Amino acid sequence: MTNPVWRKSSRSGTQRGDCVEVADLAAQTIGVRDSKNPALGHLTLTPENFGGLLADIKRGTLDHA
Repeated sequence: MTNPVWRKSSRSGTQRGDCVEVADLAAQTIGVRDSKNPALGHLTLTPENFGGLLADIKRGTLDHA
């Protein structure tokens, strides 16, 4: 896909700008990037890895004090 459509959660606020964006990049490939710095690149994940990442986020596994 040449020009992916990046989107962020409708729950993301506009105040702080600390959001991640996701896009379907190609068959079986999902892109994840920082909305504040999109020019810095993105992570490329399989749907399985993306699902695992979301599950870890929901469980709080990635939270740090």
